[in-house]
Amino acid sequence: MREAYSESMEDVRANLKPIPAADLAAAVRLPSQAEQFSPLAGRPCVVVELDAAHATSAPEAETTCPVVGITQRPEAPAFVDVAVSTYDEAADVVAAVSRNPLAATVLARLLRHNERASVADGLFAESLAYSTLQHGAEFLAWLANRTPRPAKPAPATAAVLLERADSELHIVLNRPHKRNAYSAELRDALCEALALAVEDDSIAHVRLEGAGACFSAGGDLDEFGAARDAAIAHASRMTRSAATLIHRLRRRVEARLHGACIGAGIELPAFAGRVVAREDAFFQLPEVGMGLVPGAGGTASILPRIGRQRLAYMAITGKRIDAATALDWGLVDAVEDWRAIEDWR
Repeated sequence: MREAYSESMEDVRANLKPIPAADLAAAVRLPSQAEQFSPLAGRPCVVVELDAAHATSAPEAETTCPVVGITQRPEAPAFVDVAVSTYDEAADVVAAVSRNPLAATVLARLLRHNERASVADGLFAESLAYSTLQHGAEFLAWLANRTPRPAKPAPATAAVLLERADSELHIVLNRPHKRNAYSAELRDALCEALALAVEDDSIAHVRLEGAGACFSAGGDLDEFGAARDAAIAHASRMTRSAATLIHRLRRRVEARLHGACIGAGIELPAFAGRVVAREDAFFQLPEVGMGLVPGAGGTASILPRIGRQRLAYMAITGKRIDAATALDWGLVDAVEDWRAIEDWR
């Protein structure tokens, strides 16, 4: 399937040619008509002009592929998956979609679903989507092209550290030698720590931080591709879900972020009731570029904070968002300075 999509600028320009929103609405009146707007039909995305007359005309059937809207208005209509203000921004989105059209399509449909779903249903749908794409051609191609990195010796310390002071529980991600990469070991230890707060009502406040240079650089790439059975991977993700626990505890949880907050490094803390970032924090969702979708809960946690169209832009392009932009968008609740924990080893 991957060979069917070229990353040449000619193909990007062909897919970038905008059509009026009214024309899209006229072309997509029935589900059978929507099939033409699909990566399987050679159309990984569709770009629409939103500032012309009848720009808000909505298709009666959903397109399969992402809809990119170009507009100068502060808000884009709901049928748009990604809203941009310039042709160059649209070109960036189209190029990213063209590299991994199946992952981008799954993301767009997943976010449309999760916008209407409960958090629990959203996490369930995200896990199914992620598990499916783990066995897809785009992720397998990314995995085959990845150069393995030399393994770093792990210090003989716990992956997550706990400190209790009166009614406060301090949880620290403690894999600074790997930039607090979200490994299976760290996930399990974090779930155990959060379970303490769930079971103990005397813990009134949970503070979540990361030791070392950053909060978390995201999933441990050395473990990517380890899942051999999509059904087992999905069941495991549902059974051991830090996302579910943080969401359950959200009124008591404060996440303090610094440095790299990539993938799970923002997907999980976004569930917290209060998210405070240091000025050096930056945020990124790289999964679509790997042929995947966010898989640590981001399509349920970030969605209500910044909205579906901004989340789709972040996830499809993989662009970094700085702390000031994150505050403006609502991804974080405050930008403050504090001294990060250097080393708890």
